[in-house]
Amino acid sequence: MISSLIIPLVVLFVIIYAIIKKVPVYDTFIEGAKESFDMILKLFPCLLAMIFAVNILTKSNIVANLFGFISFVPNEIIPLIIMRPISGTSSLAILTTIYESFGPDGFIGTLASYIQGTTDTTFYILTLYFGSVGIKKIRYSLWAGLLADLVSITISILFVSFVL
Repeated sequence: MISSLIIPLVVLFVIIYAIIKKVPVYDTFIEGAKESFDMILKLFPCLLAMIFAVNILTKSNIVANLFGFISFVPNEIIPLIIMRPISGTSSLAILTTIYESFGPDGFIGTLASYIQGTTDTTFYILTLYFGSVGIKKIRYSLWAGLLADLVSITISILFVSFVL
């Protein structure tokens, strides 16, 4: 019951606080909604390109075929490792397929869970956040994010291998 009340209470708190500070709540909300359309128009081409690339990689089995040479990682996990930095939704779909095929409690299911939980959608984050504020030069952000994903994947493999 408490969890269903949290969001309405937060909204109510914001409205009451705005009224106390004499901020025109409705007008400010409408202004923010209008500004969001400009941001959506800026982000849409980037998101469309990313979704298109994710679908091509997911539907063709190129990912599993190209990276099948990695022997210390089960082949069933490789599509998840490749897709996780690109798309959270695609990686969740791959995780669901892994659960349906191997179960969530075995080695492959547990490893997939750890990888899903410890890595992030690096390309999505860079596309969304950097694109929304107009940053074109990401400098070392991509490499830092991918390195963090690689470290997370490596530690997940080692941890699950030793525990199970």
